[in-house]
Amino acid sequence: MRVTFLGTGSAMPVSGRGQTGLLLESETNAVLVDCGSGVLERLAETKVGYEGISSVLLTHHHLDHVSDLMPLIKARWLAGEDDLEIVGPEGTEALVEGLLDVHDYMKGKLDLQIREVGPHEFGIAGFDAMGYEVRHSISTLAYRFTNEKGEKDFVFSGDTEAFEGLVEFADGASVLVHDCSFPDDIEVSNHPTPSALGGVLSGSDIESVYLTHLYPHADRVTDELVESVKTHFDGDVAVAEDGMVLEF
Repeated sequence: MRVTFLGTGSAMPVSGRGQTGLLLESETNAVLVDCGSGVLERLAETKVGYEGISSVLLTHHHLDHVSDLMPLIKARWLAGEDDLEIVGPEGTEALVEGLLDVHDYMKGKLDLQIREVGPHEFGIAGFDAMGYEVRHSISTLAYRFTNEKGEKDFVFSGDTEAFEGLVEFADGASVLVHDCSFPDDIEVSNHPTPSALGGVLSGSDIESVYLTHLYPHADRVTDELVESVKTHFDGDVAVAEDGMVLEF
């Protein structure tokens, strides 16, 4: 399994960080997870490219996770591709229909297959996945993916507060990519601080945690984020960066 961070920033852009997006690859398949602003450009820099993405999986529908969705649809059409599967939580069909109402010249350009999923098992682009409802201001799903051999699991939290249920969902995973939007001196809801995240991670059987979805406040103190999480958590901790590649 291979994960490429296409966007590790937030709704408040900082230099060098696009909004949220991940490219998840197996030996034969690829899926784009979230599609915020700047993600399409990063995707174009990969071998897969937007031409190689036939499935998009959304964690939720906030703008910084979906704003490159229509540009992706148009880019695939211009590149001669003829389809795209869009999968996400309840409301995904209404989201896409609304975008097409605004950009009505794109209606019918691609064969769009839209599917809504929830906190259950499902398949996408050859991957076995499981959804889990997290704590955010709108309905949001975390996802757990298993590689072809069933040996290594990858979990992406989406946007969420830190809480024990999500850590239990991710327990035993090789990699957890978790929202860490703000440093400890910021009072925040719907997102975690590193100390809150480290606290719930304490004692869990997760090999590595990568911190993402950084607002400017967190981007300025990345070393402090890592140290705060590591105060409580014994596994590896790092801050995700755009373009970073993980293979496991």
